Amino acid sequence: MTTTPDFANQLRAADLRVTRPRVAVLGAVCEHAHADTDTIIRAVRQDLPDVSHQAVYDSLNALTAVGLVRRIQPSGSVARYESRVGDNHHHIVCRACGEIADVDCAIGEAPCLTASDDRGYMIDEAEVIYWGLCPDCSKTQISRSHW
Repeated sequence: MTTTPDFANQLRAADLRVTRPRVAVLGAVCEHAHADTDTIIRAVRQDLPDVSHQAVYDSLNALTAVGLVRRIQPSGSVARYESRVGDNHHHIVCRACGEIADVDCAIGEAPCLTASDDRGYMIDEAEVIYWGLCPDCSKTQISRSHW
């Protein structure tokens, strides 16, 4: 489990000023994988009841900019945040309930996919989102189809 001093050290290592909102936001993202902003705000307000929406948004932007947090936004979804960074993993999203889970790269290192035509770009990351039904929603759908 990561502690508050560890979060402060991570902020310092990223050349960010250590503030209570940043520490709390980093902690909330680590505690709630793939959380949306509202979930993060509620989690942060458990420790900092008076923190503003703007302070949380600013912290998320700063943490994302330095690579301590990753922002993802599957089609049709609000932005989500996670603390698993630097490994170019992908995601799987349940079409029914919206649950998001991590999926490791097929090949193992960035960008882990080769574009058929890179058009001269130097590609360093590939973002893949798999879609389907999570185990719980699959069971529900199967049991409904038997009615």
